[in-house]
Amino acid sequence: MFRHVPNALTGFRLVLAGVFFILLSFYQYEGRGDPTLLVVASGVYIIALLTDFLDGYLARKWQVEGAFGRVVDPFADKILVLGSFIFFAGKNFVIPEHPHSLVVKTITGVAPGIVILLLARELLVTMLRGLGEGAGQSFGAVWAGKVKMAFQSGTILAILIYVAFLPWLHHNGLEPYARILRDIGVWGTVLITLYSGLGYVQRAYGMYRQGLLH
Repeated sequence: MFRHVPNALTGFRLVLAGVFFILLSFYQYEGRGDPTLLVVASGVYIIALLTDFLDGYLARKWQVEGAFGRVVDPFADKILVLGSFIFFAGKNFVIPEHPHSLVVKTITGVAPGIVILLLARELLVTMLRGLGEGAGQSFGAVWAGKVKMAFQSGTILAILIYVAFLPWLHHNGLEPYARILRDIGVWGTVLITLYSGLGYVQRAYGMYRQGLLH
């Protein structure tokens, strides 16, 4: 009976990701969409994070870890994280500028180049893991990869709260401090993404030197 609960939570997280992205799609900074949408989206995102923790905890506790969870759980995590950053760098969060301005900024602090970096890292790690496992070598997650996921998730939540409560932050003179925290999260995500990706490259190179990869 209990063996299906962790998988159900993982599937539910994918549903929550869909709801989350729909809410983001209806919002537009200084345009259509009520800022309340972001408050609701933040709540949905928090629930998704809780299911991420709970499904892994229950699977280990009840010893029901299976192929479905090993494949779908990281897939759901990547969809939620990468999808969030794609939205944050998109037109819904662009700060309106002069029509002829050559610089486009987002209220989230996320630029398209950051999204490209995140996607490139995930594709590279997936390729290296495939090569390693195809050669019969274990290529599990490095500790930096787990830290990366936690940091990215916290940054997404910080961005959502910053944008949703921006008027309140301005009114109380807290916006500059909140923006600094937002930027620390964004650029910290860039650094931990680069560092964790380098860890996988070093591991793959070590296997290659030992003749374990061809």
